[in-house]
Amino acid sequence: MPDHVVVVIGVGGMGEAIARRQGIGRRLLIADVDDTTTGTVAAALTADGYEVVGAHVDVTPRESVRALAQTAAAAGSVVQMIHTAGLSPVQASAEAILRVDLYGTAVVLAEFGDVIAEHGAGVVIASMAGRLAQLSPDHESALATTDVDEILGLPFLAPDVLADPAQTYMVSKRANVLRVAAESMRWGRRRARLNTISPGAISTPMGRQELNGTTGEGLRALIAASGTGRIGTSADIAAAAGFLLGPDASFITGTDLLVDGGASAVLSMSDNG
Repeated sequence: MPDHVVVVIGVGGMGEAIARRQGIGRRLLIADVDDTTTGTVAAALTADGYEVVGAHVDVTPRESVRALAQTAAAAGSVVQMIHTAGLSPVQASAEAILRVDLYGTAVVLAEFGDVIAEHGAGVVIASMAGRLAQLSPDHESALATTDVDEILGLPFLAPDVLADPAQTYMVSKRANVLRVAAESMRWGRRRARLNTISPGAISTPMGRQELNGTTGEGLRALIAASGTGRIGTSADIAAAAGFLLGPDASFITGTDLLVDGGASAVLSMSDNG
């Protein structure tokens, strides 16, 4: 399968783990806004026998994502696209989160929807936090279907309405799930599938920042009360991605897989109690 290309956007903990799982016997194109990270991961993968090329991408200018999609298509048949890039509330402002997590994801879906191979598959990393967003049906519909280049102009995303980074993150991740559901129909015209994964607390650099941030105490209590009683690993997410990208999930598209160790169940039971 040397002409089969797997694209991984965002090569932090989850991205690297997914690349290692999905890249065996395929051409890997890994991309990140941080060239040092990309270079380090590409070198490690190459040393381990993978065929890998690193590239720079910034998901906020559409031209950057389009160039990456064109590079991927020129390298072979783009059979898989995995998008993990994002910012968390402890890392960035509300404005930056909207541009990277919400707009950037919409751009990736649009551009790679034009190059994904027939019977290919895509996975977008969302978050269990998206299930906590409180949005009206009209707002959800707008997030799902508004033209990519107009989405940041939606009134309910304006800075004077949505200013808190934590709330913005919830809305952005909910938007990812909604957008994937809508885009899965367009991808389906190429017989390609598209799904999201909503992780809970995962032991990545970003996840550890959250655990050490202002919400860390609550997150640790939630983990302790969950059915698994542990923090997740990048390997847990890679396994879920491998399933959704593989043949056993050939009848699954346009949906979200919650991989949170039971944390959402704890919250649900608390709300009902």
